[in-house]
Amino acid sequence: MSANGPGPGTARPTGGPGAGPMRSFLQDRSVTDRRLSRPTVRRILAFARPYRRHLAGLVALLALSSAAGAVTPLLFRRIIDDGIAEGDRQLVVVLAAATVGLALAGAGLSLAERWVAAVVGEGLIVDLRTAVFDHVQRMPLAFFARARTGALVQRLNGDVLGAQQAFTATLQSVVSNGLTVAFTLAAMLVMSWQLTLLALLLVPAFVLPARWFGRRLASLTRTTYELNADVGQTMNERFNVAGAQLAKVFGEPDRESAAYADQVRLLRDVGVRRAVYATWFRVGLTTLASVAIALVYGVGGLQAIAGELTVGTLVALTAYLGRLYAPLSALSNVQVDVMTALVSFERVLEVLDLRPALTEAPDAVDLRESVRAQGARIELDGVTFRYPRADEVSLASLESVAAARKDPEEDTLRDVSFEVPAGAMVALVGPSGAGKTTLSQLVSRLYDPTSGSIRIAGTDLRRASFASLRRTVGVVSQEAHLFHDTVAANLRYARPDASDADLEQALRAAHLWRLVEDMPDGLETVVGDRGYRLSGGERQRLAIARVLLKGPDVIVLDEATAHLDTESEAAVQAALDVALAGRTALVIAHRLSTVRHADRIVVLDDGRVVEQGTHVDLLAAGGRYADVYRAQFADRESS
Repeated sequence: MSANGPGPGTARPTGGPGAGPMRSFLQDRSVTDRRLSRPTVRRILAFARPYRRHLAGLVALLALSSAAGAVTPLLFRRIIDDGIAEGDRQLVVVLAAATVGLALAGAGLSLAERWVAAVVGEGLIVDLRTAVFDHVQRMPLAFFARARTGALVQRLNGDVLGAQQAFTATLQSVVSNGLTVAFTLAAMLVMSWQLTLLALLLVPAFVLPARWFGRRLASLTRTTYELNADVGQTMNERFNVAGAQLAKVFGEPDRESAAYADQVRLLRDVGVRRAVYATWFRVGLTTLASVAIALVYGVGGLQAIAGELTVGTLVALTAYLGRLYAPLSALSNVQVDVMTALVSFERVLEVLDLRPALTEAPDAVDLRESVRAQGARIELDGVTFRYPRADEVSLASLESVAAARKDPEEDTLRDVSFEVPAGAMVALVGPSGAGKTTLSQLVSRLYDPTSGSIRIAGTDLRRASFASLRRTVGVVSQEAHLFHDTVAANLRYARPDASDADLEQALRAAHLWRLVEDMPDGLETVVGDRGYRLSGGERQRLAIARVLLKGPDVIVLDEATAHLDTESEAAVQAALDVALAGRTALVIAHRLSTVRHADRIVVLDDGRVVEQGTHVDLLAAGGRYADVYRAQFADRESS
């Protein structure tokens, strides 16, 4: 059961000829109120430009298929009137063989249509998904801090598939149904305009109920999507490792099962109602078609008895009726199909139009050249920073509570200035909310300062190329994130061309090789979701090994030993000693034991630098650092 897709009982639109009118009724009819601008429509058409020949071929195939289908009743007419009535066996055989040939040709055309539609549709999916994925991954961290992951996934999945239908399912449906109706009415009018008008008088009996059922099915479909999303959210939260652990500690299995059962029962009830409505519609459509055929047979039969109409013509007309009403019903809802697909396209373009807040300068320089020439000296000069507003980095439609959120009004950092000499270690300390993590994110250019500048080797980070910045600065955060992949794959994420020997060297330096060597599959051991098969200290050391493999000139440590027990902290600290040797380091820590030997300690409070100096100097000054130090170590040292 998907959180984004149709649930049980949902009719999945095929979009091909003969798919019927049901497809329209499973869409959200509220989209018909939307109006797309001409520039948006032009951009949508631009995505189809690479496939214009395929689309032209698809339209041609649909035209041939509709024409072939329209010829078959005419052959029936000749078989009856010119063959059977006249006793011409040869003509009957020839026309019957021609009918078989048309059926085979129709089958071949259908296969060709499906192939062309698949080429266009799957190609568009690849184009749109890669465009959205490439664009989203270039967005700044602030974007991901606000956007719901599920909403982003929906843009990559649901909306991309909906947009793709504009050029495949919807195009096929509109062209095929339109041509079928046109060919059918033309042939019927030529044979008997009276019976054709009689058939058209019954059209409202098909279209009006179709719209009535459509409104109810659309409402139930929206409810199904919402319930599916709730069920999917429950499974996502309970089935990831952290959620499962929380449920094991605090939850009750019976209560969890009962709550989930209530959700899926609601989904079941809605699914039953939708199935009943859909069945009522199909039964009604079939019944009305039978009534229409009976009327035509009745009136046409009287005309045939009177000699005003041949029996073959009557049979052909009733055959055409079977090709008329379903396409007409589908075309009556074509606006819903078209606008649903185009609005999905618009939602995809909405993401693509969101400009990244961080961009690479047109004349970006290679930061590593400056580092090689001057050393990896870090300079912060009058840095002030305020987190960006929602409208600067995100979309309201991607945020679950965008309207309720208040944008930041105050600066997080205020006129911060200090220097980290090349090869030195500078520690940032201060209370929670002082701005320490924000500073670390600025140094790795996850954000840009609101004012002031940050330089490495004399180069403003805004002028450095992203690639060289990634190679220059490495980060080990408090929560070391690992992908659900092998040890080797997680390490090679930092350096894809690394050999197994390189991995071993990095793991040895991080004091982790012996553990990996003893694992069942060694480097190919899967670490689990977010690395949960490893302990906290092991995850941290693997993250350190990843940084060592990358070999940056600057390392940023954001409370890398927080929440670790004494033994794990010692192991991680030993790995850090190797990682920091000879490198410029900016270290954030609540435990002052990890920063007492730093070359310089910068004390932050309320976004400002309130003290700077060595451990000894700051203790002698008796300021805030000394107060924090005494709170952490006085009792321990006196014992």
